[in-house]
Amino acid sequence: MKADLDRLIDQMISSGILFDEALREFEKQFILRVLAHHNHNLSRAAAELGIHRNTLARRIALYEADPSNARTSPPSRR
Repeated sequence: MKADLDRLIDQMISSGILFDEALREFEKQFILRVLAHHNHNLSRAAAELGIHRNTLARRIALYEADPSNARTSPPSRR
C-alpha cells in the first residue's frame, strides 16, 4: 500500500495539486467509501470514522455529496 500511496503522491505533485486540495479530496473519497460500505447509514459510518453523526453530515454538505442518499437510521423491517 505504501508504494501505491507514494505513486499517487508523486502524480499529485507533478499535476500541481495543492496540499489542501489533496487533503480535501482524500477525506471526501474516504467518507464516501465508508458511507457506501454502510449503505449510506450516517450513524454507522460516523461510528466507523470515529466522528459524530452531525460532523459527518456537515462534511457531506461541505463536499457537496448527495445527502439525500444518507440515512440516519437503519431501514424499518416490515
